[in-house]
Amino acid sequence: MSKIDHSLFNADEHALEHAYGNCPLCDAKLQIRSGKSGPFLGCSRYPHCHFSKPLHEYQSHEVKVIEGAHCPECQSPLAVKKGRFGLFIGCTNFPQCHHIEKLEQKQESLVSCPQCKTGKLHRRTNKYGKSFFACDGYPDCRYLLNFPPVAKSCSACGWPIMMRKGHTLVCPQKACQHKEADD
Repeated sequence: MSKIDHSLFNADEHALEHAYGNCPLCDAKLQIRSGKSGPFLGCSRYPHCHFSKPLHEYQSHEVKVIEGAHCPECQSPLAVKKGRFGLFIGCTNFPQCHHIEKLEQKQESLVSCPQCKTGKLHRRTNKYGKSFFACDGYPDCRYLLNFPPVAKSCSACGWPIMMRKGHTLVCPQKACQHKEADD
């Protein structure tokens, strides 16, 4: 005799038939579809019907309400929220109010861009949460590094900056790649 109750694994094929409702345009059933931005609800009659809507109406959630901070537009409390591109400060009255602010981060020592010589290298975050360092002169200057820059010239080739990889300084020039110990 088996200890597994196989009747638990029998699914009625119509159990989730109307789980997501019907399309408001053509009354066909909605189903989960996948796109470049992730899963969404779409009409089962695609490409004849182009109705779609996000699975989650709003892709950010509150982490913590900030005591004593109020939205300058609607006077609702402000909160630290987590969204697609990381943490930010936003109005708790969203979607009626769309006020957002950048989350204050400690100011890092800015290194001058060695390519354009006018901009500074700032920490940025891509949509996957990975940090990189790019010139603030973008789009005119597209210089970027994947590791923190250090304002120290390379002793081998003379390039004005180095990158910090762990406890080692590495020249970012592909032709050089000189390494030295970080002091």
